Amino acid sequence: MSSLPHEDWVSSVSSRLSSHFLTASYDGQLRVFDYSQKLLRTVPLHDAPTTSLAIIPSDLAGFAENTHLIASASHDLTAHLTKLSLSDSSDLPSHQILASLHLHTAPLSSISANTSGKHLLTASWDGLIGLWDTLVPSSDEVPLEEPQGGERKKRRKLGDSENSKPKRKAPLNVLKSHTARVSRALFAPSGNQAYSTGFDSTIRTWDVENGVCLSTITASAKPFLDLALTPSGTSVLAASTDRTVSQYDIRAPESAATPSSATFMHSGTPSCIAVPASGSEHQFMTGAYDGVVRLWDLRSTKGAVTSFKVWEAKGGGKVLSLDWGNGVAVIGGEGGVEVWKANQGDRSVVSSN
Repeated sequence: MSSLPHEDWVSSVSSRLSSHFLTASYDGQLRVFDYSQKLLRTVPLHDAPTTSLAIIPSDLAGFAENTHLIASASHDLTAHLTKLSLSDSSDLPSHQILASLHLHTAPLSSISANTSGKHLLTASWDGLIGLWDTLVPSSDEVPLEEPQGGERKKRRKLGDSENSKPKRKAPLNVLKSHTARVSRALFAPSGNQAYSTGFDSTIRTWDVENGVCLSTITASAKPFLDLALTPSGTSVLAASTDRTVSQYDIRAPESAATPSSATFMHSGTPSCIAVPASGSEHQFMTGAYDGVVRLWDLRSTKGAVTSFKVWEAKGGGKVLSLDWGNGVAVIGGEGGVEVWKANQGDRSVVSSN
């Protein structure tokens, strides 16, 4: 099918906006497509690889219809809040970076929003998790490190407007407990707690408001790459470099080494997990470095319900990102993007890019 412009690996995808899917790439760009494969927007988010994105819809962001807030994380050590317009009006700018989030000293691995769209979590290779609100401050909260005099004078001479510059935000709180890079942090549905995982082979539960680690699930030599909350909200799924996805009961009391309640074996390292935005409470999908997307049922660990290999016409490639919502599964990775229908067992291709 037609090829759309992804000049580098696709690190994050989203199907959470009806009739659209969004992609973030290692070239630092955000791209917005409709289901007819039309490229609607190309937005330069970062000067380094963009690793993760989260969408805050217009009704939660307080924006006009067809205008959304996009949170993105990058290897440039920052996250951004970007106002994105999908309106056809030529009078409105297509995008505006409103704020940059400053805390981390190493690349960011993920960013996620709570259900109200009012708070964010960033996870980083520096072992820290940042808690942020989505308000845009009236002035910088983090001072800008001024370059040498010549650069400063040159920038002033170019006439940069202070009002048009993204505001520099500071975190509300910093969650510290991980002893290695954090792969993923996400909110519980209530928003009062959060869960995180990383290369220290742990899954941690947090009191978000007080910044306290409430409990720790410790696995044995299982660096974790991704984390997802099951639809029931009683357990989490964690993808590991040992080629497994393990299910852990987050209601269980803390112990030195917590066994998983179920293990789902893969032939390649699973890199990402997606649960449906609505629908079956027993199913989830995984994407792996062997280029295969698998559909699983939590009630059976014997094998995947079904699986399919992506980008076969291009010789395959690692799957790096996966999202499942609005009846479609969006897969991103080394081969670009594929969008599959994923509603009631239908997995026919919508587009392959």
